[in-house]
Amino acid sequence: MAKAIWNGAILAQSDRCEIVEGNYYFPPESLNREYFQNSNTHTTCPWKGVASYYTVVVDNKTNQDAAWYYPNPKEKANNIKGYIAFWKGVQVEKN
Repeated sequence: MAKAIWNGAILAQSDRCEIVEGNYYFPPESLNREYFQNSNTHTTCPWKGVASYYTVVVDNKTNQDAAWYYPNPKEKANNIKGYIAFWKGVQVEKN
């Protein structure tokens, strides 16, 4: 089981994560949606495609663009379609 934690809150928890380039990608249904806000930020990976971002908000503290996902990845990354990964101080713990 993997957990994504920031500011004392469990953002996501799952035993069905995909690991790509050292990042844990959590299935969309594993998110605690109350902590996520859509962001207008987008970046492009040459082999995965265009990433979209979420801003994480816990106890009125904001972590801008701390989570990303690929809504329509390229074919080689279809295993992470819609799955969410984290950075910017979000801790991913494995049990």
